[in-house]
Amino acid sequence: MAPHSRVARALRRNLVVIAGLGTLAYLLLPNVIVTVFSFNKPNGRFNYAWQRFSTDAWTDPCGVADLCGSLSLSLWIALWATVGATVLGTLIAFALARHRFRGRSSVSTLIFLPMAMPEVVMAASLATLFLNMGVSFGFWTVLIAHITFCLSFVVTAVKARVMSMDPRLEQAAQDLYATPLQTFLKVTLPIAAPGIAAGALLSFALSFDDFIITNFNSGSTVTFPMYVWGSAQRGTPVQINVIGTAMFAVAVLCVLVAQLAGRRRKRS
Repeated sequence: MAPHSRVARALRRNLVVIAGLGTLAYLLLPNVIVTVFSFNKPNGRFNYAWQRFSTDAWTDPCGVADLCGSLSLSLWIALWATVGATVLGTLIAFALARHRFRGRSSVSTLIFLPMAMPEVVMAASLATLFLNMGVSFGFWTVLIAHITFCLSFVVTAVKARVMSMDPRLEQAAQDLYATPLQTFLKVTLPIAAPGIAAGALLSFALSFDDFIITNFNSGSTVTFPMYVWGSAQRGTPVQINVIGTAMFAVAVLCVLVAQLAGRRRKRS
């Protein structure tokens, strides 16, 4: 068989794998560039061209004014938005999946609208609402806007998990004289926990990364994405690449820990 024929057969046989690896490399390329330029020491303000290797930014990640302050604010907003959206979204998901009530289909449609509409539309709508109510823009308006935005994603994740649950497990717990609270805590909640965790992690990522909704409703409050956007116009400091690399490493570490824990649970 000719060499080119063997190569063609190998490509056809592994086409899906090659396409997947190429897509993954394309998605991770920006993270690689950010990581590389976090060790750069530019001559001027702009960190867009490689000059020389340096670890100065890693030894002093808060060396730029207000950088760590905006990062801390984004983390706090993301944390509280995750808590609020997860609690409300879980309650809504159980209500939609387990109960029949008038207007149920309309509520489901309204819940999923923030996922379908462009962010700029939702951001402008929330800003108009806050202005008409006379609310001062700041931390609380950003938090409320983020909870509203993340709510749909939590409901989607938890509802899918609840609807796939086997109701016979809860019936078996009731047959064994478990109270409704015991059934919920020891049977229903553990089964729904993966969906709740997925919605919470997605909410945290969306809230921490959001710029459009925050820009419309923040007032003088500066979160980390807004700080990056403002500094890009004057010259991006290397410390931004350091924080971006650290956040990416933490996310990868969380995924690896979850995968290892899942494998260990299956083995046991």
